[in-house]
Amino acid sequence: MKVRPGSSLRYLAVPLKVLFQRFAFLFLILTAFGLMLLSKAETVMVERVSNAVVDVVSPIMDVLSRPAASVNEAVHRVRELAALHSENERLRRENARLLAWQEAARRLAAQNQALSALLDFKPDPRASYIAARVIGESGGAFVRSMLVNAGKRDGIAKGQAVVTGDGLAGRIAAAGFRSARVLLITDINSRVPVTVESTGARGILAGDNSHQPKLVFLPANATVKIGDRLVTSGFGGVFPPGLPAGHVVADGDSGIRVQPHVPLDSLEFVRVVDYAGVWPQISDEEDAPLGPLRPVRAKRLAP
Repeated sequence: MKVRPGSSLRYLAVPLKVLFQRFAFLFLILTAFGLMLLSKAETVMVERVSNAVVDVVSPIMDVLSRPAASVNEAVHRVRELAALHSENERLRRENARLLAWQEAARRLAAQNQALSALLDFKPDPRASYIAARVIGESGGAFVRSMLVNAGKRDGIAKGQAVVTGDGLAGRIAAAGFRSARVLLITDINSRVPVTVESTGARGILAGDNSHQPKLVFLPANATVKIGDRLVTSGFGGVFPPGLPAGHVVADGDSGIRVQPHVPLDSLEFVRVVDYAGVWPQISDEEDAPLGPLRPVRAKRLAP
């Protein structure tokens, strides 16, 4: 019977495998013991062998460590993304709060500017005044008035002058307990005795519901030119003298037109001045009569 070469190798490998399994532990112990003896006997040679082994193995270890480093880097990036997401949400909330504060600061700045403008007008030291906010306007073809959030509980009374830092705005036409109605100088029912500051000529600033009231009832020989400044004269007991009312801007077929100093269409705050005890005021029950109007000759200035 012919024996195949492959089968003889298998028959030979099986006993060797069994022998190796039986004496593997003993072989490892003897090998370790031999290496220890060799290291004691020849340190330089062992160090060279160790360095050679490390040189051979280090590239393999480097290749094997790269996937782990990549995984660590990926985990780090994921953690950074999560941290960036939470930081982004926090910044969004903070930005919303800052925008709210910015809007509040802008409102306060505008309010401060409006209130500071009121300080430009300095009433008589004996007069008292109340600052009020405009809460409503009545503008149209038949009425020019506005509402303020101050009334009798604050000392507001009918006939008191309403001014801003620029000059006269109107007068209190009606006063409630918590609010009051202001008749603007452009209203058709408004009549303000004024004086041309440069010449002393007296007239009446009459509203006609336009943006530029008329200057009427001037003396026949009075001279008025563009740019002349008008102030209250104090006649009739409606307003104290000296309140700036406006300046002349036109003198034509439609009469002498006056531009009020106060921007009546954009008022936010006004000052109600109480001249009680300083200058006679209109009573709450009825308007004080103005009496007949008489032309007054303008005085000639000495050359």
